[in-house]
Amino acid sequence: MTSGPALEKLPPTMQAVRLHTARGAKGLEYEQVETPRPSEDEVLVRVVAAAITRDELDWPVDRLPATPSYEFSGTVAALGQGVSEPTIGDPVYALSGFARDGAAADFVTVPASVLAPKPAALDHMQSAALPLAALTAWQGLFDRGQLEEGQRVLISGAAGGVGHLAVQLARGRGAYVIGTASAAKIETVRNNGANEVLDASDFTDPPEPVDLVFDTVGGDFLQRSPGLLRPGGTLISISEDPPELPPEDRIHAEYFVVEPNRDQLSAIAGLAENGALSPAIDSVFPLSQARAAFSRSMERDTRGKVILKVSDD
Repeated sequence: MTSGPALEKLPPTMQAVRLHTARGAKGLEYEQVETPRPSEDEVLVRVVAAAITRDELDWPVDRLPATPSYEFSGTVAALGQGVSEPTIGDPVYALSGFARDGAAADFVTVPASVLAPKPAALDHMQSAALPLAALTAWQGLFDRGQLEEGQRVLISGAAGGVGHLAVQLARGRGAYVIGTASAAKIETVRNNGANEVLDASDFTDPPEPVDLVFDTVGGDFLQRSPGLLRPGGTLISISEDPPELPPEDRIHAEYFVVEPNRDQLSAIAGLAENGALSPAIDSVFPLSQARAAFSRSMERDTRGKVILKVSDD
């Protein structure tokens, strides 16, 4: 059974954005659908804000129609059987699984295990901008890259959605941080805490060898990355598979996809509350303007996350 009194107060239908055809933002429809109900071990969240990830409309094309936006912030509306925490009314945020409907809707159901308390010092718009990008940076730097205090890390795309948080996380861990960015964004990367910033368009003089390369852009930079590492260094990419490397190079290289993680989100919330982590927001659109929001997320001059405002706090 689900939490009866809470469910009885829910509207039978809700507004949602659904991708019906694999045509990018043109395939989105703003429509009325049935309000979901939480299954066992699930929580129903009233969404206040949902964030957009570039290219995410390509992910669910084999299971249309689908609701996009996999990171969100909101309040608990109802509990499924077996759920005792969080409680109804709690402010929460999360990254949901990519194989289920997302949060570009009035309500979303997610496993209780992925929900973390919303950072108290951030509003819902800022909180929605954190889960996917911050978890990606955390898992790439610390879980996969094993970055430690005093090590040197090179972060490509250091002004991007993942990159700007990776710079802050790495600097907070005590690493020496080198970022690459376009000339127009170099000062932004420096303000986020990078010790050095390299112009990505004129990257002719590589830095001294680093312990870790965290790649967010792929392409030519990724192909050149092994030459930037010390012997025994690590190359982690979120853009594409790294090049094949001979064993004698003693370089560990891997590509990975972020996974939901409540404990890491709780740690990230703590950093945000202490002022050690600040997400950048490019723009905020109402849910009804989702096509425009997704189109904006695809533009090259974005500075931070594009956010869908679903409801008031």
